[in-house]
Amino acid sequence: MDITIYRLDELSVSLRKAWHQAMDESPEYANPFLAPEFAIGIGKYRGGARVAVLRENGEPVGFLPYERNVFGVGRAVGLGLSDCQALVHRPGVTWDTEELLRACGLSILEFDHLVEEQKPFGRHVTGTFASPVIDVKPGDGSYAEWLRGAYPGLAKTTLKKERRVGREVGEMRFVFDERDPEVLHQLMQWKSAQYRRTGRMDRFARPWIVDLVDHLFHVREEHFTGVLSVVYAGDRPVAAHFGPRSRTVLAAWFTAYDPEFHRYSPGLMMHLRMAEAAGRHGVTLLDLGRGDKEYKDWLKTRELRVGEGFAARPHPVAAAHRLWRRPVRGLRNTVLAHPKLREPADRLLKTVGTLRTSGRADSGGVGPRSH
Repeated sequence: MDITIYRLDELSVSLRKAWHQAMDESPEYANPFLAPEFAIGIGKYRGGARVAVLRENGEPVGFLPYERNVFGVGRAVGLGLSDCQALVHRPGVTWDTEELLRACGLSILEFDHLVEEQKPFGRHVTGTFASPVIDVKPGDGSYAEWLRGAYPGLAKTTLKKERRVGREVGEMRFVFDERDPEVLHQLMQWKSAQYRRTGRMDRFARPWIVDLVDHLFHVREEHFTGVLSVVYAGDRPVAAHFGPRSRTVLAAWFTAYDPEFHRYSPGLMMHLRMAEAAGRHGVTLLDLGRGDKEYKDWLKTRELRVGEGFAARPHPVAAAHRLWRRPVRGLRNTVLAHPKLREPADRLLKTVGTLRTSGRADSGGVGPRSH
């Protein structure tokens, strides 16, 4: 196996085409977070982003995007933002993990949403977790008919709330692929306020993440398109979602809503509208992302499994990094897995968030995972 390292802006058209081909040949790699366009976007704003290209007999057959710091500590590209990670490869390709890390100049590689199929990384996985998905089937009739067939338990209440929005605010309409950047910026403002309110790290307080989302919004390729979906009441945005899609997979990413409309359940409304519209646009799978949320239990049709862990080779830096990071991840996973711990932790974060945002505008939203 020959392994060559590239900066993301060095990828030729032929290499991107080979990467796309590897995605197309295995359904496990159809997720847009595994597309070269996402890695290239990260590379524009993260100086340590690279991709390892694996070749057999001179032909590119595998692609591992990653980020590397000056100490040789690596992480899956977009770790903390990406909901799907993998070495994307042609069927039948395998690799030696230590050889791969050595070629990348890494002592360790951290991941938290690794595709289950990645067998060579298997012994480095410290835990696997459910990642709920919706198998999307396009309806033959109206949205209301699709909703009654797909989610009979939610249909009556949801449709009633939509009618209330129409009566009390303005006629409700849904746009699956909105191209107005002002609405995207409104979504980021709502989401930023939600992070502060709930005591979470405000991703949109980081300029590079704002710039990344702006960049991805304008990417419109076959294997990666930034899709902004919006629920309007009249001309007023009520809820919005931004996430990437490939030809067949739409990834739920950032969802938020105007807090004035919280009584209408706009976050749930958004996900239902999005699932129905996605089917009509050729999507077969809506990936809700890893994480325990009540709305995911309502909507999912099944679950995928994703892994987290540290692929490493014998090296003192790897040992030190694992000793530092593994207890943090273990504590977080323990809290998230037990409602008796998760609920008081959530209340504490919200209290802290309330103190931080005292005197500021508030917001709310149903968002995938921690996004």
